[in-house]
Amino acid sequence: MTSIWGIVNVTPDSFSDGGAHFAVDAAVAHGRRLRQDGATVLDVGGESTRPGAEPVGAAAEIARVEPVIRALAADGATVSVDTYRAETARSAIDAGAAILNDVSGGLADPALLEVAAAHDVDVALGHWRGPSADMYREASYRRIGREVADELSARVDAALAAGVDRERIILDPGIGFAKRGEQNWALLRELDDVLALGFRVLVGTSRKGFLTAALGDAPTLAQRDLATAVTSVLAASAGAWGVRVHDAAATRDALAVARAWQG
Repeated sequence: MTSIWGIVNVTPDSFSDGGAHFAVDAAVAHGRRLRQDGATVLDVGGESTRPGAEPVGAAAEIARVEPVIRALAADGATVSVDTYRAETARSAIDAGAAILNDVSGGLADPALLEVAAAHDVDVALGHWRGPSADMYREASYRRIGREVADELSARVDAALAAGVDRERIILDPGIGFAKRGEQNWALLRELDDVLALGFRVLVGTSRKGFLTAALGDAPTLAQRDLATAVTSVLAASAGAWGVRVHDAAATRDALAVARAWQG
């Protein structure tokens, strides 16, 4: 079964939901809805990683995510924290998080890998070439699948050196991170390069700008969620272990249809 990660943005400036779940009660309620809709992991983040986003600092990030994680974990949910900071990771684990989701793959704060090892939790390592504020400066590739796989392999080596158990590692090709429109499509077509590394692979296409290449100008939220469900099914069919989405129900249903088709 494909793992469905439901996104819980506890931020006022998310590119996708405009801060609709910034308040703690709203974020917790949203996480609970995602779980009811089929999310197997709730990925809670307190800092936007959209292009151009500015960092908020660990104290603000912790204040945003800690009460949400604590409430959702108390429900029995499997909770991930979307952070690249070791300090936030420690606080999140103390609150009940079972997974660290680091879009930087340990590059922004190498101590996060040590936290993952010390607490023996799963860690998702994202492909990353720099902060959100200027991520597109490094968006240059000759063969994107191979380059992303090579750079993720280096992050695996760093995680193993920090003491993370190999079975705890998840790889994320970083769709949208330091990658422009067509580069994302090319990376999805070349996902085999990342899968060949032999780890669980998490793919997140949800509502991202590159989807407009297929949908045309100014697609509606419903159109972007449909495109997300389609690309999530295609990623799962290609071998992805998990998909990260805003609309868990649409992806749950799309995956069910795909399973029925495959028999």
